[in-house]
Amino acid sequence: MQANLITHLRRAAIGAAATFTALVMAPGAAAQSLIRDAEIEETLRVYTDPLLEAAGLAPADVRIFIVDDDSLNAFVAGGQNIFVHTGLILEADTPNELIGVLAHETGHISGGHLARRRQAAGQAMGPALISIGLGVLAIAAGAPDAGAALIAGSQQFAMASFVRHTQVQESAADQAGAEFLEATGQSGRGLISFFNDNLRPYEFQTRRVPPYLMTHPYSSDRVEALRERVERSEHYDTPDSEDYLRRFAFMQAKLVGFIRSQGQTLARYPRSDTSQPARYARAVAYYRVSDLERATAELDSLIAEDPDNAYYQELMGQILFESGRSEESVSYHRRSLELDPGQPLLQINLARALIAAEGRAGADEAVTLLSAAVAREPDNAFAWRELASARDLRGERALAELASAEQNFSIGDYGRALNFAERARRDLPRNTPAYQRAADIVTFAGQEVRDRARERDRRSLDLPARR
Repeated sequence: MQANLITHLRRAAIGAAATFTALVMAPGAAAQSLIRDAEIEETLRVYTDPLLEAAGLAPADVRIFIVDDDSLNAFVAGGQNIFVHTGLILEADTPNELIGVLAHETGHISGGHLARRRQAAGQAMGPALISIGLGVLAIAAGAPDAGAALIAGSQQFAMASFVRHTQVQESAADQAGAEFLEATGQSGRGLISFFNDNLRPYEFQTRRVPPYLMTHPYSSDRVEALRERVERSEHYDTPDSEDYLRRFAFMQAKLVGFIRSQGQTLARYPRSDTSQPARYARAVAYYRVSDLERATAELDSLIAEDPDNAYYQELMGQILFESGRSEESVSYHRRSLELDPGQPLLQINLARALIAAEGRAGADEAVTLLSAAVAREPDNAFAWRELASARDLRGERALAELASAEQNFSIGDYGRALNFAERARRDLPRNTPAYQRAADIVTFAGQEVRDRARERDRRSLDLPARR
């Protein structure tokens, strides 16, 4: 897993994810953080892209984010962005179960449910406002108890209207997901087994919730609505491919090694288990507790068996780099990128190692690598920060300031972005792409800074009136 920076779920969740390699927990990270890892992201893309194509969507337009959260959840937000919780990945028993959930989320995107949900939320206010209006009239007519009851119940009217809409959407996404699975030659069995094994056992708790608060249908109703369609489908008995099973085993092993304790990892992957996924998980677990001798021993055995595995090479490079052995790490990071060319996170790994190992001598190649990475991921704040450092090493002060402006702009720090962009614009040659980009950041960041200042002023003026 590449050195990856875990960022808090803020604006980064749908736009700015700044990261670099491996699943390394950031100190003080919140319960919900984003994880970047080239290998896991590739697996999720391999699983999801065929579903998106079956839905008539362009895979390049849909982004997938991994959320470090133990709950069994996935959701769509911010347009065409799918968020997958680590808890869902680790609790799924088969690739087909995970793919079934991804098919369901694809159904939400293809159905335009986010936009329609916003409309439904607005429409749901109609019954609430009517209830409030009737309550006011009742009070004016001398029936204060009845009026108060109507006003108090207005929120329930609104919620009842809204959840009817969301329940229909969830059912529609289930059916669409089953359709996409069938269209891609996959079984819908996993979608049903996931509901049965992971959601249905807790249905007795949801049965106690007032119906007007249930945004999803009961899991038993969802299972029965899907069962007939799935069981009569042509691909009901189609098993997961060997490639899907292999990717699934390595994805789970890597996640366990990085986000579980060493004890938990060894309980799931004991030393008696000599499979590649088990050794991979243990290598990660040993590395996380700085048992580098055991970590490298496990990885050496894996690399000997599969020297063309980009992610074995990457992990070894990461272990060496973070142990202060930057020069040794370069060859592993370079090999990982040769095996998976054009992968932005691997490009960032190699660039960091070159700068740490060679200083100014490594900055030229680092700039090339980092420029390619930000071209693919223009909102990767960590890559922009590294590019700023590399350009500074080359004495390119204005371009370094522009990279710092990009870094801060991507994480929503518009004040700092404006400051760096203004300084860059003063020194960059006019009529160049870099100058124009600096000018664009000055315009957009400056407007955001002014808007926020006006909002703060407005709030400060409102405060005395509220006291």
